[in-house]
Amino acid sequence: MNREHEAWMDLALDEARAALATDDVPIGAVVISPDGKLLSTGRNEREALKDPTAHAEVVAIRNAVSVLAARGEDDGWRLEDCTLVVTLEPCAMCAGAIVLARIPRVVFGAWDEKAGACGSVFDIVREPRLNHWVEVYPRVREQECAGLLRDFFRSKR
Repeated sequence: MNREHEAWMDLALDEARAALATDDVPIGAVVISPDGKLLSTGRNEREALKDPTAHAEVVAIRNAVSVLAARGEDDGWRLEDCTLVVTLEPCAMCAGAIVLARIPRVVFGAWDEKAGACGSVFDIVREPRLNHWVEVYPRVREQECAGLLRDFFRSKR
């Protein structure tokens, strides 16, 4: 397993844990710049913002574009050569956002057997009919990522 992926997942897990403060599902994401540095963070904020699109990946993507724009490095909305790291396999909405943002790599922790769209239920990010394809690196710190979600949902029952 790639040591960088593991270290980046640590940052995403920190974001996931922070989501617990607003009673959001603990999913965290980070966007890593082409030079391997943290560009942006995101965590589930659906409950906090009352916004069904406030998934960790979408928040991190929006934040990354804003950071690049503030630096004067943006070309609008493309996150080419960046890496998205997220604790749970992205859903269809997030996979679509990844493709549209032109992110070439996704690293994730736990599979989402109910709604995943990076290889489990769907494989949107590698759909050959689309104009952009994404490399997928699953199961990075999978047990830790899955355990955080399991504990959260167990506490809700």
